[in-house]
Amino acid sequence: MQYYRYSNAEVSCWYKYLLFSYNIVFWLAGVAFLAAGLWAWSEKGVLSDLTKVTGLHGLDPVVLVLVVGIVMFTLGFAGCVGALRENICLLKFFCGTIVFIFLLELAVAVMAFLFQDWVRDRVKEFFENNIKSYRDDIDLQNIIDSLQRINHCCGAQGPEDWDFNIYFDCKSESKSREKCGVPFSCCIPDPAQKVVNTQCGYDIRKKSKSQWDDQIFVKGCIHALEAWLPRNIYIVAGVFIAISLLQIFGIFLARTLISDIEAVKASNAF
Repeated sequence: MQYYRYSNAEVSCWYKYLLFSYNIVFWLAGVAFLAAGLWAWSEKGVLSDLTKVTGLHGLDPVVLVLVVGIVMFTLGFAGCVGALRENICLLKFFCGTIVFIFLLELAVAVMAFLFQDWVRDRVKEFFENNIKSYRDDIDLQNIIDSLQRINHCCGAQGPEDWDFNIYFDCKSESKSREKCGVPFSCCIPDPAQKVVNTQCGYDIRKKSKSQWDDQIFVKGCIHALEAWLPRNIYIVAGVFIAISLLQIFGIFLARTLISDIEAVKASNAF
């Protein structure tokens, strides 16, 4: 009876090559992320002096790119080789890691919803730490400038947060020309100007706060993001659902292929 049950067991080529195609995309994307991250580090001289990574108090965006690249490269490689070689260990590693990432994303979403005040404090702390390192890393600087310009905001809670940066601090002994100012990305753009005025924020905080409204954004970026989320909740939910469905699809393919391989091995044992 056992022999008859497994006599026609075989590995589905459909699931095998569909899983391979699924993972080759992630593997190539991982290679692209790694290449971009290493190129960015070489341009900043980090590859010749790795201590620059630990010397930055804020977030180096390149580190995030490299971490994403490593994860995608590893999972894509394990999924591709596991599918082609019908290797159960690699397929289980791929499947288990995807499940872990999915559960981690779900836990973060639930925690962010249940503990909003705690999340807000952590975001504030994170943003302030990155303000301190604004002039230390060009990639971090570009991200902060883009965030402030797109969301029409300045600082974490407001323009005064730029006192956390030694170059902009009004109380600092520094002779920086940017002292008591804000970055140009905090300035309200003038439609008549085609060239960005990078000095528009100089000395602005030496003026009375009543004059700020006409020249710079006075709303903090945390408040701006809190206002942005409800307006775009369907987009955020759609992206989360799309990513979740892709992960569930990958888990389904891997589990189905593992079951086929185990069935073939069981049939060969009799």
